[in-house]
Amino acid sequence: MDSHEINKYVGAALGTALFLLVISMVTDALFEVEGAGDAMHTPAPMATAEKAAPAPAAAAEETDLATLLAAADPEAGAKLFRKCAACHTIEEGGAKKIGPNLWGIVGKPKASADFNFSPALAELGGDWDYASLDAFLAKPKAFAPGTKMTFAGLKKATDRANLIGFLRLQSADPKPLP
Repeated sequence: MDSHEINKYVGAALGTALFLLVISMVTDALFEVEGAGDAMHTPAPMATAEKAAPAPAAAAEETDLATLLAAADPEAGAKLFRKCAACHTIEEGGAKKIGPNLWGIVGKPKASADFNFSPALAELGGDWDYASLDAFLAKPKAFAPGTKMTFAGLKKATDRANLIGFLRLQSADPKPLP
């Protein structure tokens, strides 16, 4: 192999790295998430002997979530989904990307898609109901400590309700609202 060929390979590798850096910067600018800068530098919680389970939602929180979901704007949720689209597809039969396809996610068993889920999600069990989706979207790393998902979460409850309202409609049989 001559030096000209080596230069081509090194140039291709550097060009690819530069391209990925630019794409990362552009997507960060387009889809700015509050607190997202901290998510990449915050160490994941240490696993303990006990399996961490999400705390059950209080009746008042469920009422608030039900009220928010009833008033949700799926069109606003579709705009929020643009942040998710970097890693997920939503169409029926869509391909998996960095994350699983989310078609029919509301009511679907957790970690049931054809995807290599982290043990943190695979061990949760149960279905993706409205309360668990809300908790996961608020702060994925708190809901499932050790998850591979790097998304920092959506702080605003109305944003989460709008996104869940959109996700609910991405199904052949949308689940009834609570």
